[in-house]
Amino acid sequence: MRDDTRQWIEADRAHCWHPFTRQAEWCERGHEPLVLVRGEGVWLWDSEGRRYFDGNSSIWTNIHGHAHPHIGTAIRAQLERVAHTSFLGFTHPGAAALAGRLCACFPNNTLERVFFSDDGSTAIEVALKMAVQYRLQTAEPQRDGFIAFENGYHGDTLGAASLMGVGRFFARFRGLGYPVQHVASMDELRALPNEKLAAVAGVVIEPLIQGVNEMRPWPAGMLADLRAWCDAQGIHLILDEVMTGFGRTGSMFACQREEVIPDFLCLAKGLTGGYLPLAATLTTAAIYQAFLGAAEHAFYYGHSFTAHPLGCAAALASLEVFQQEQVLDKLPAKIEHLRQGLAALQARHPVIHQIRQCGFIAGVELRQPSGEKFPPAARLGEAVCLAARAHGLLTRPILDTVVLLPPLCATPGELDHALAALDAALGRAAGNFPKSQA
Repeated sequence: MRDDTRQWIEADRAHCWHPFTRQAEWCERGHEPLVLVRGEGVWLWDSEGRRYFDGNSSIWTNIHGHAHPHIGTAIRAQLERVAHTSFLGFTHPGAAALAGRLCACFPNNTLERVFFSDDGSTAIEVALKMAVQYRLQTAEPQRDGFIAFENGYHGDTLGAASLMGVGRFFARFRGLGYPVQHVASMDELRALPNEKLAAVAGVVIEPLIQGVNEMRPWPAGMLADLRAWCDAQGIHLILDEVMTGFGRTGSMFACQREEVIPDFLCLAKGLTGGYLPLAATLTTAAIYQAFLGAAEHAFYYGHSFTAHPLGCAAALASLEVFQQEQVLDKLPAKIEHLRQGLAALQARHPVIHQIRQCGFIAGVELRQPSGEKFPPAARLGEAVCLAARAHGLLTRPILDTVVLLPPLCATPGELDHALAALDAALGRAAGNFPKSQA
């Protein structure tokens, strides 16, 4: 190990606190974390000079690859003008242009207003607070709760986390956020009594596929059915496209695959191509109108870095790359290549219970050949991902589901590299279990 690598690791162990990480294991002397220092395209390099395919797009954010020249040039150009200005009582060209470009992705007179924030969780917070305040200002104060779906994930700030359908993330904080009713399906939603629906401001869902729920797609047509149900009940539809936005499902936004327009659309992660923190909550003119007039009707919410000029520059450049490189036009062939590669992988490994894919999002669930889950203590998903590093692939599992969510710029050859690394890792990690189990 290089001296500088060792110094960085020791400083990290002494002072850093990592998200979703067992810190006791992280700080064990035998554990050698990767120190990532450089990226180009789909590749990342660690401080020891080893190269890896970025198999989860740097936690589902990177769209066009690392060090894309067009995005880097745009950020540097904005940096030379001004790095940061307040958006409270001021505006700047990048925010105005980006808001217009985002609204233009949808038909006229639908999503017309954009509220910028910092990340996916705050994009959801904005939608929730707007939905509740809208009801307060339109004579429906009793509508102060939400419906969310079991096993959904919408962020870690308190309001967004109160929607959480994943108990291990939020059970200890239950009751501290918004009133939320959880359902598992459209049938359960339709079965809710009218007295409960009368207290609901909005329904929140990850469209087409749930991410943290081990990459589980919704049934085809479900989103369109949900839109119709919301319209019939007078309840707002809030779409969490933090993961699914910007090409991940094969269209620019997942909702476009079922021709659905929500009342609130929450965006982050890929908004800037994965380069800088920025989020956006889009909504309708009808909702915006309820916040005009009296001073107390204003939306008193905002962050110091709202509409950050560098983030807006990156986001505009990312949208330009979509056009310049015909990203969406090239995706169907790549999606099919990934599908075929994963099917071949499943045929070779009995430990693969199911492959779940939605566009360029895939989850590879591992189970015993009997169909039974592995004991949680086995942590097979983690073992496979760790083994994949030795073959040049970085990704993370969700329990025993290995996530493969590549940058959209990945070529068929690069996808083959990732699949070959996963193939080798499955053979190595799963082979450590007794034949009766794996």
